[in-house]
Amino acid sequence: MSGSDWASKDFYKTLGVKKDASAAEIKKAYRKLARVNHPDSNPNNKQAEERFKEISEAYSVLSSPEKRKEYDEQRTLFSQFPGGFRQPGGGGRDFGGGANEFDISDLLGGLFGGGRGGRQRPRAAQPRRGGDIETEATITFEQSVEGVTLPLRMTSDEACPTCNGTGARPGTVPKVCSKCQGSGMQTGASGGLFAMTEPCEQCRGRGLVVEDPCATCRGSGRAASSRTMQVKVPAGVKGGQRIRLRGKGGKGEAGGPNGDLLLLVHVKHHKIFGRKGDNLTVTVPVTFDEAALGAEIQVPTLSGSPVRIRIPAGTPNGRTFRARGKGAPTKANAFGDLMVTVEVSVPDKLSDEARAAIEAYRAAQTGANPRDELFGVVAK
Repeated sequence: MSGSDWASKDFYKTLGVKKDASAAEIKKAYRKLARVNHPDSNPNNKQAEERFKEISEAYSVLSSPEKRKEYDEQRTLFSQFPGGFRQPGGGGRDFGGGANEFDISDLLGGLFGGGRGGRQRPRAAQPRRGGDIETEATITFEQSVEGVTLPLRMTSDEACPTCNGTGARPGTVPKVCSKCQGSGMQTGASGGLFAMTEPCEQCRGRGLVVEDPCATCRGSGRAASSRTMQVKVPAGVKGGQRIRLRGKGGKGEAGGPNGDLLLLVHVKHHKIFGRKGDNLTVTVPVTFDEAALGAEIQVPTLSGSPVRIRIPAGTPNGRTFRARGKGAPTKANAFGDLMVTVEVSVPDKLSDEARAAIEAYRAAQTGANPRDELFGVVAK
């Protein structure tokens, strides 16, 4: 029996199993039905004999993983065309028939680029999207926060200026590939009902063959091209972030769109400021008396305009304060905060007056030793 005849029969229904039945379930169903319909158990019973043949045919297909896979593929495809099919050539078997009858050669032609008779028509050059280009840039900390426009010199693979991308020497034209008839695809056997297509090995999918190649690009139709473009890096970009600039990549072919430019951004460190997400960070020194008695101090910002921070009395070393809206731009068109950490500064040298004042402070201290609590924990 030809493979195409399988499409008109439901072998799963014949054996009374589901389409996802396991091999063991199929075998069990076959043995049960074969025992009931075997000719030895039904002498002179033509109906049982035909039923036994149907059961045997169904089992021969579904018990073989290769045949079952091919059968399932055929049933899926043929079920999409309820009007039926007929094989090409006029003498084939009909499936369904009727007013909606469909020639399978039309279907195969639609799938694999051919038409009736199997010939494929030469095709015009297809629009092709330009390739993406990857590059890197290093910017300052200030530029990452405020944004910047950078001049970038790019080198990319574009249409050869000598042959305008044809790959042929000026004054000549490429020939239609004789192997794929200009389709750029070739058909190879897959072992099943249908053949698989892949790029033509002779023209490498172009559909054209260059007999007299261009001296500049050697027949490839592509050549290296350098150009300088102005690239805008948005405010708030982070170090290590990759920015996609659409349409700034390699030029498309035959009217196809340009590719994209992928820019990897590196940010230099700042001497004073740091960054955590959308917030900027800074550490500022304060004197002992400012921390102990409280004070209002000025703190620098990245923009240059200082901000005032109030430090309450008794502020410990390392405490962090928040200056709202003084950080980096966010995606929501807002700004992060400036996180200010205070660090108590101890002077290297003291004047006689300062030393006397600190000694008087020490003598006036009546509180407990601040380290007593540590020894208490260790003793436990």
